[in-house]
Amino acid sequence: MRIAVLVKQVPAVDTVKIDEKTGTMVREGVEAELNPLDLHAIEAAVRIKESRPEGTTEITAITMGPPQARKAAVYAVSMGCDSGVLISDKRFGGSDTLATSRILAKALKKLGPFDILFAGERATDGETGQVGPATAAFLNIPALTYISSIDELGVGYIQVTRSIEGGHEKIGSPLPAMVIPVKEMNIPRLCTLGGKLRAKKTEILVFNAEDLGLDENSTGLKGSATWVINITYPKMTRQGKKISSSSGMEETIETIVNFLDEKNCLEAAK
Repeated sequence: MRIAVLVKQVPAVDTVKIDEKTGTMVREGVEAELNPLDLHAIEAAVRIKESRPEGTTEITAITMGPPQARKAAVYAVSMGCDSGVLISDKRFGGSDTLATSRILAKALKKLGPFDILFAGERATDGETGQVGPATAAFLNIPALTYISSIDELGVGYIQVTRSIEGGHEKIGSPLPAMVIPVKEMNIPRLCTLGGKLRAKKTEILVFNAEDLGLDENSTGLKGSATWVINITYPKMTRQGKKISSSSGMEETIETIVNFLDEKNCLEAAK
């Protein structure tokens, strides 16, 4: 069985910076980490491998980003993946979720075929949750989203439990399929010393636009369907009104009530 896991290196939450001119995220020189929700995807893949006879399952971690994103693939290998791949090219810069999914789908076709694909629910730098399902759409395979458990895995099919509003539902799907776990599915393991040493020795393959047969019109800003027009930062402002009680309690209360009424704060009480 061959499994692919899509992982992403993201800026640490407290160091996120946006280039106001281009509307893209600044990644160079910014502290980065493996997207926390991708850890659950890696853990799910590794558990499948551990449940099967030794040597019958292979896991490939695939990440896209600048050269430093290689660390995400290395970390995935240290957790139990067998190999790592970095999709990197300056022409990929500025890709939105559509262009990113197109690039990842091309990479998966080149490296495949795979029986199961895993992706994190969303990335903390974009919070869209679109790349996993969109990649599945490009590959023309089912996308199983918000999966809280894998109940059965057989030859050519999978049965899972899906979290929905107010409960859960059981669904089945043919393979290959994209499985997108929620964090309730598992508790990701910590990397062992042995895993880190193995990852250090593992070669991380690198593919660029030419390797994947992609032109400039299908990647980066040119290949994106959306782009940032303007960036604004929230401002903390106070528009309060100071009310003195020197004129007496009754008049002060009346002033307060009138002020709240002007702000439509008493509408529900009428």
